[in-house]
Amino acid sequence: MDRILFCSFSLALCLIWVSPKIAGVSCSSIADQEKDRIFSLPGQPPNVGFSQYSGYVTVDHLAGRALFYWLAEAPTHRASTSPLVLWLNGGPGCSSVAYGASEELGPFRIHPDGATLFLNPYAWNSAANLLFLESPAGVGFSYSNTSSDLHNSGDQRTGHYVPQLSQIVYRRNKGIQNPIINFKGFMVGNAVTDDFHDYVGTFEYWWTHGLISDSTYHKLRTTCDFQLSMHPSDECEKILDVADSEQGNIDPYSIYTRPCNDTSSLRRNLRGHFVSS
Repeated sequence: MDRILFCSFSLALCLIWVSPKIAGVSCSSIADQEKDRIFSLPGQPPNVGFSQYSGYVTVDHLAGRALFYWLAEAPTHRASTSPLVLWLNGGPGCSSVAYGASEELGPFRIHPDGATLFLNPYAWNSAANLLFLESPAGVGFSYSNTSSDLHNSGDQRTGHYVPQLSQIVYRRNKGIQNPIINFKGFMVGNAVTDDFHDYVGTFEYWWTHGLISDSTYHKLRTTCDFQLSMHPSDECEKILDVADSEQGNIDPYSIYTRPCNDTSSLRRNLRGHFVSS
């Protein structure tokens, strides 16, 4: 891994997770970097043309809290000059590795045999160094030895903490000519923002993608109280059941791909605060 890239990666994690009381951060040694290098994943095709690293970043020694990351660099010949993208899946509780990396924008896709991989032609690491972080503790491979961390993990939503994190970086960069983190911007997709907009966005998505009928869409718009998505009325529940039936057995987060199994539990997650990425 290029030393400058690894230092930027380390500092980005520290900005997110390390207490502001810590005055300085030093870059990891080359030896530490090599310990996290992935030479080949099980079932990976040969000669992929980019480097990978994975491991744990301890963010709280006393609580025994550590976050798991997977870094897929841009193609080797331009990794050191490509931007770094930090990817956080939402949820609460959605794994950045299981969803973002494996189903959405990561370097590989999984064959139906469940044992071999193939290159994703639309992978984002073709243009950027792509860092997937399992967050918060208790999600995916990230862990904590303190039970209260796991109980609180459901309060996290990328629709809120990604803009808030971006704001912190932006404010701390103000007035600095060459900031350590050369922050360029952020993106949030399918974000949990508030009940009203979550309902409107979900129903419009179903309707405009042909997943529900015109009649069901209009009934959802007129029956469901957009301010109370956590506790829908009995009438709203009935229309939501009709919408579920019309959609059939599809993955609501990847409607153009074949579902792996019964997706009824995924659709139920769309009730209340909707799962975000």
